[in-house]
Amino acid sequence: MNVNKIKQKITLHPIMTLLIIVGIIVILSGILSVFGVQATIKKINTTSLEYRTSITEVSSLISISGLKYIFTSTVSNFVAFAPLSSLIIILIGIGIMDKSGFLKTAFTLLTKKSKKNTVTFILVLISILLGIIGDLSYIILIPISAILFNYGKRNPSLGIIATFAGLTCGTGISFILTSVDSSLLSLTQLAANMVDPNYIIKTTSFVIIMSFTFLLLAFLITELTEKYLVYKIDKYEIEETEVEEEFSIGKKEKKGLALAILAGSIYLLFFLYNIIPGLPLSGKLLDDSQIFYIDKLFSYNSFFSTGFVFIVTMFFIILGFFYGIGAKTIKNNRDLCEDLGHSLDGIGKILVLIFFSSILINIFKYTNIGTIVVTLLANLVSKAPFTGIPLIALLFLITIIATLFIPSSLAKWSIMSGTIIPVLIEAGITPEFAQVIFRFGESVSIGLTPLFSYFVVYLAFLEKYNQGKKSIHLLKAIKYQLPYAIMTFLVLLTILIVWYIVGLPIGIGVYPSL
Repeated sequence: MNVNKIKQKITLHPIMTLLIIVGIIVILSGILSVFGVQATIKKINTTSLEYRTSITEVSSLISISGLKYIFTSTVSNFVAFAPLSSLIIILIGIGIMDKSGFLKTAFTLLTKKSKKNTVTFILVLISILLGIIGDLSYIILIPISAILFNYGKRNPSLGIIATFAGLTCGTGISFILTSVDSSLLSLTQLAANMVDPNYIIKTTSFVIIMSFTFLLLAFLITELTEKYLVYKIDKYEIEETEVEEEFSIGKKEKKGLALAILAGSIYLLFFLYNIIPGLPLSGKLLDDSQIFYIDKLFSYNSFFSTGFVFIVTMFFIILGFFYGIGAKTIKNNRDLCEDLGHSLDGIGKILVLIFFSSILINIFKYTNIGTIVVTLLANLVSKAPFTGIPLIALLFLITIIATLFIPSSLAKWSIMSGTIIPVLIEAGITPEFAQVIFRFGESVSIGLTPLFSYFVVYLAFLEKYNQGKKSIHLLKAIKYQLPYAIMTFLVLLTILIVWYIVGLPIGIGVYPSL
């Protein structure tokens, strides 16, 4: 009992934990700056295809310039923080879908006669697959997964944890070339051309190994969720009214669902037609200046990409609105307006968490600590006295550690690729396999770091559905993801080693060895 009391006393709210980490970073930046900690970064000049060397030092926050930066950038950084605006806008759409009864009807139909494992597997599979749309998948799926499990008479936190595991452990697993993969591929291509100017990397270079891993990982995450984690998370008590009153789907609900599906389908067909190139008057939402289709779809200049959050939100609003009209749960404009704000009720805690998370990520980037750590780790690969499996394992481990400090794939690979690709080519390992190793390593640890912008969304929704007296502290949120990370580590490393030893193709006409 005494031990439990002590634990309760020292349990910190997530906001306090974030503030402590911020304080540690401020102090650490000052100490490292005094000792002159720095690193030499070798990046490839995309114009001249030559190495560009620069020295990066730790920027101290315990200085006039550091303090000025904290006070002058905090507000603007919070306003521009990616999860903030996207989450608020998406929640408007989710709110009307939920309050009108669309989600309750749809999810009741999906879960009533389905096995728990099947629902979880489909959710995880969708989570991994939706990595194609990038980080916005976190904003969309985490809130919806909680509602899905809630209407399925299960713990919403379990849905949040499984979804976040699918999104993070599958972050580098995609048999469809994503916009991130395309950007990484460009850096890999440049690095490979430093050694062999005639080397060409195809967009189908990863399809075989990724397809196999995609299905295997979805199955294993589901098994780990249903056979282990379901017994480890805090219990969730379903309200008595929900237990006593069994929800039944009548004529009104069916009419509302049919009307919503019809309206939603028309809306989707319009946008789908406009992202298909080559048809009459089609492709208007694409960026034609890009080469690859995925870049045309998700480039910074693409209308589809820049308006994607609003496109999804309007889709949700249409589903909720037309369901409400058909089921007569929306009878006037007042009902509609109140439904739009339903998911924003009690959002204050989430906004505060996002605010302090934005401060943490902002000041850590300013210090350059992450950049220096990743650079030093990349240099370890260049100095490795071995090749083959040990070299593959080293790159895999280094990427796992590097991701804890710099979650961004492009930011890491821009630092690492120029150093690592030439070393692996000399060791007889293809540049394509090097990128696979890198992506696999990211998948292990990105869900364990609060420096990942969307970790705070996961943390905030765990806290929202927490019924206990104690808050879901930061370490507990990481603890829930740790089994997935360990499993992903073992599985992905085994796949890399087996693929390399056997010499299986990782893509069409591409192998691990040169």
